[in-house]
Amino acid sequence: MRELLQRYKTGDLDLAEMVSLLRTMPYQDLGFAKIDHHRPLRTGFPEVVFGKGKTPIQVKEIVASLLGNGHPVLVTKTNVETFDLVVKEVAAAEFHAAAQMITISGPVAQKVEGIFIVTAGTADLPIADEARITAEIMGGTVTQINDVGIAGLHRLIDVLPQLEKARVIILVAGMEAALAGAVAGLVSVPIVAVPTSVGYGSSFEGLAALLGMLNSCAPGISVVNIDNGFGAGYLAVQILRTRVHPLLFRVTILYKHKLRLRVF
Repeated sequence: MRELLQRYKTGDLDLAEMVSLLRTMPYQDLGFAKIDHHRPLRTGFPEVVFGKGKTPIQVKEIVASLLGNGHPVLVTKTNVETFDLVVKEVAAAEFHAAAQMITISGPVAQKVEGIFIVTAGTADLPIADEARITAEIMGGTVTQINDVGIAGLHRLIDVLPQLEKARVIILVAGMEAALAGAVAGLVSVPIVAVPTSVGYGSSFEGLAALLGMLNSCAPGISVVNIDNGFGAGYLAVQILRTRVHPLLFRVTILYKHKLRLRVF
């Protein structure tokens, strides 16, 4: 690192070359894990810890490593036993029981607004919470609308004025997951669909919901893995970091087609 900084100072490296080299700097080897501290330079957010399969001590050491380099911390699919060990070292740690997550807030690279989370049913809330917490720790502002599944379609119609304010929608549904196609046919923004393992026997622990979302007739849907609220929250923030505001998009369409009146 010192050598690189010296070469940059003397002009042997320009800024673009320096950034490129920093992106591939070595990780921190803990023996059981290699912590990628330069991931924010490449992707915009630090490494996230998948807690399932790791011991509480391993998670604690990974968290300490991340914090030691000034990163916010997000641990997914974890438990209260692990949290009890982490919070002894870091009082600021928070445990989100329903979402099975540990968070320690920190600086974010960019704030984004306009993320809406829509759930089909109350049973989908734990996965929706995982998506919300992920988006929020990454700098997202989230509005959540719950229990508007197609078994009562009038509930969805009632919230359409709210959905028109969204810039990206995370849709969380189990059972047959028909809500994804219904919403996609009513809005002009990207939808990140999360199939959940909620359902009876032939739902096959979320496989029916996954296949239903993948085979939706309505376009504009990106589908993540079963119960992957984290992946949905992460993707929603990444979309907004690079996306043109929908109002500007609609004005552009009006201009290009020279329409005097059109309802979007």
